[in-house]
Formats: sequence, structure tokens, C-alpha cells
Amino acid sequence: MCDWARHARRAAQRAVADPSHAAQFQCKGTWFVGLDALDNDPQGRVAGAGPLRGAAVEAIRAVHGWPALHRAQISITYPDYPKPRATETDAAFAYRRDRDAAHVDGVLGLGSPKRRFVREPHSFILGVPLTDAAPQAAPLVVWDGSHRIMRDAFARAFAGRDPATLGDLDVTETYQAARRTAFETCARVVVHGAPGSAYVVHRLALHGVAPWGQGATAAPEGRMIAYFRPPMPGGAAAWVAAG
Repeated sequence: MCDWARHARRAAQRAVADPSHAAQFQCKGTWFVGLDALDNDPQGRVAGAGPLRGAAVEAIRAVHGWPALHRAQISITYPDYPKPRATETDAAFAYRRDRDAAHVDGVLGLGSPKRRFVREPHSFILGVPLTDAAPQAAPLVVWDGSHRIMRDAFARAFAGRDPATLGDLDVTETYQAARRTAFETCARVVVHGAPGSAYVVHRLALHGVAPWGQGATAAPEGRMIAYFRPPMPGGAAAWVAAG
């Protein structure tokens, strides 16, 4: 994993400098979103690295099998994150700043006013740090045990419905109520690792990115993490029902 991170870091630096990715700088330049920005192949090979391997990969394989990989997200934060996004309301920015923009991946906000739908259910979230950064440098945060709250809430909402139509079901109230419960009852845990480490987050876990802490330091390239979120075979129904 350490060798892979070293190669991926070089590829990520090239992606950040690529003018075609300029729009991925958000929050007044304090966040490079980096969707699909890493030029890896389906086995994870990138910039001379071999396939993605290691304990985290084996842990995933034991539960889900190991899928073909999409191009990874390269999420990079810089000092002073967060600043407001160009299209962000005051309330949305306050949620980003005060609640770490906490969310469950795959539950998309669509339309105006925004409504929530499970349109991109994932199998898991695999994070691979690519640079050294202090634990206070805009780390990932996860609400411990929130996946069980989300699973129960979505299972109730999906009960008796045609699995083929679950992506069209408005889950706004279900999601917001479950999120409030998670905030009230689950511990907020900071997840931090150096290059060579990796972490796996349950696909239903409420998680986000904390603000950059005062005095926190990171490599010159910023706090850089590669994320893989493969689609869930079986869609939203399996997303709730699987282990």
C-alpha cells in the first residue's frame, strides 16, 4: 500500500495541475474535489504501481469480493478549508463548517427545493492517504454506529416497494430524521492515517470532512486522499440488505 500511495501521489499531482480539472477546485480553492481524477486501471494500477493490495483490500474481499475499480477520487484539502462554495447557501455553508458536511454517499440531493434520492448506492468506501498530514488537517470524520441507524431507516422506507423503483423514491424526511438521530446518539470519530495505511468505511455510515484545524500542517500538496466507491451490485435494495 505504501508503494501504491507513492506512485498514486505522483499521478495525483499531475491531475491537479491538469487544466481540464480546474473546475474541481471548490470552496474558494481550499478543496480539490477530484472526482475520477486518478488515472488508475480497474485493478488499481497507476503510474507504475502494481494492483491495489493490502490488508484493507483483503478485508473488503472477505465481505464483498473485490470489484473492478473506477477511477479514484483524489480529495485534497488545503489550509483554511472550508470556504463557501460558489453555489452554496448560507445554511449549506454553515452545515459544512459546523457539521462537517456530513452525509451518506449515494443519497443525492436533486431539484429545487432539494429532495433526496438513493441514486448512486456504493459497496464500500476505501480511503488511501497519499500525503502526510496532521490529524487536525481536515480529516475524515465518521459517526460510529450510524450505519445501523441508516440501514433501519432506509429498510423501513423501502419495505414493500418494487426494487426497480427505489431510486425514484423521495427519502428526504427518512434521511434527515436518521441523520439527526446519528448526530444525537453516535460518537463522532476522527479517522486519520499516513501514507501506507488505508481505511474502509461502511457504505451506510454518516461521514464528512472536518474543517482544517488551527495550526494544522500537511505536505505541500495538501491533505490528499484517494477514494474508491464501487457501485453496489443489486442497487439500492442490496445497499440496504447486504452486510
